[in-house]
Amino acid sequence: MALPTRPNTSWTGSFDFPSRLFETGRNDYQLYEEDDEFVLSVELPGFDPAEIDLTWDDGILNIAAERHDESRGERRTYHRRFRFPKAVDSEEIDAQYENGVLEVTLPHLTGATARGEEIPIEA
Repeated sequence: MALPTRPNTSWTGSFDFPSRLFETGRNDYQLYEEDDEFVLSVELPGFDPAEIDLTWDDGILNIAAERHDESRGERRTYHRRFRFPKAVDSEEIDAQYENGVLEVTLPHLTGATARGEEIPIEA
């Protein structure tokens, strides 16, 4: 069985290692803002919706999943937190799970702006 490789554009290319061994796993989600909501898509293949916990607490979306496969003696876990810069209408957050992808929509509150104070930049 051959290991997947990438073009030799990374520092590992000169060692002829499959660069996939050094990946951080950070490419499992896509987050963007459209109209008046944030849209977050997270790849969670192999999990059942009942194995995924999705919680919202004071501007932070927490995604946790755990799966036990007794027949193979395997345990898979996933955990990631996302902080949102604008006030979100927590009662209107919607989540759908289809074909291994969790899609969460988080509507902004009307007139919401990014929290925090602007910091002047001196040149």
